[in-house]
Amino acid sequence: MNKSNTAVLLVNIGSPDAPTKPAVRRYLTQFLNDKRVIDIPWLARKILVNLIIIPFRVKKSTQLYLRLWTKKGSPLIYLSKELQEKLQHKLGEKADVFVGMRYGNPGYKQALLQIQKEGYKKLIVLPLFPQHALSTTETAFVAVEEYVKKKKIDVEIIRIGQFFRNPGFIKAFAEQAEKYDPKSYDFVLFSYHGLPNRQDEKSQPDDQPAGEVYAYSRACCETTQLIAKEMGLKDDEYTIGFQSRLSKNWLTPFSDDVLDRKLKEGKKKILVLAPAFVTDCLETIVEIDHDYNREFRQKGGERVKLVESLNTEDRWVDTLCELIEEKLN
Repeated sequence: MNKSNTAVLLVNIGSPDAPTKPAVRRYLTQFLNDKRVIDIPWLARKILVNLIIIPFRVKKSTQLYLRLWTKKGSPLIYLSKELQEKLQHKLGEKADVFVGMRYGNPGYKQALLQIQKEGYKKLIVLPLFPQHALSTTETAFVAVEEYVKKKKIDVEIIRIGQFFRNPGFIKAFAEQAEKYDPKSYDFVLFSYHGLPNRQDEKSQPDDQPAGEVYAYSRACCETTQLIAKEMGLKDDEYTIGFQSRLSKNWLTPFSDDVLDRKLKEGKKKILVLAPAFVTDCLETIVEIDHDYNREFRQKGGERVKLVESLNTEDRWVDTLCELIEEKLN
């Protein structure tokens, strides 16, 4: 580290330490017991998560992580570390960059203790979630701030919230898509991580005027429109969907239903962007590129192709650098 006066903490969602049942169980226990992820009364959440969801989900989730795992480990983890290194190189001596997962390792608590030890005076917290939601951006901010208070870390916290309108973010995703020649596909689907309907308007991002209704789904729609415009897509050449649902009472339309409908309309080659994710992970690599593609082809389609996320792309690193430098001035 350059030992600047300012630390930057990149926060991502996290991953199990290994594709094994014990590791996946630990991860799911920490993740699903977060009251901002499953926002129901404490006792009901404990019973639902620990006695019903986790016992029935561990085996299947472990199999999914086995399919995701590489020689370098979980893509979410090693790509986040590579992003940290590239961003540090770009920022130079202006700030020192740390990375911490909200759940699992390397954890945000470990990063905060290092920040305390090094004596930084300012801490820029940047959750890597483009659209604000209770279960992503909000839980990251709250967890960091509560731990800073608990450990009496003497540091000024500066938030960087949602960035779904940021021109650099929009251009970076459009450039990723252009690598696949979108015009050679019959249709483009923008697929976002779903939320329970009750959570859609539940938390208020910092940049939203008081009293104005905010919804995660609205942010996703705006992201879609901005990227589609940057790509030069016509209104009938793309649509939005929500994936990773746990029940029918989640945001619609469901991405897999959209794919089925488009196949019936004769769209046999579909390009998929996932702009809720800036780092490739289980939901992009396995759910979209593997499972959606396999199921689509089994039903008579030619292919579903995932556009890789921003990961460590240069424009994305430049965008993060600009977001951080705005807070340094």
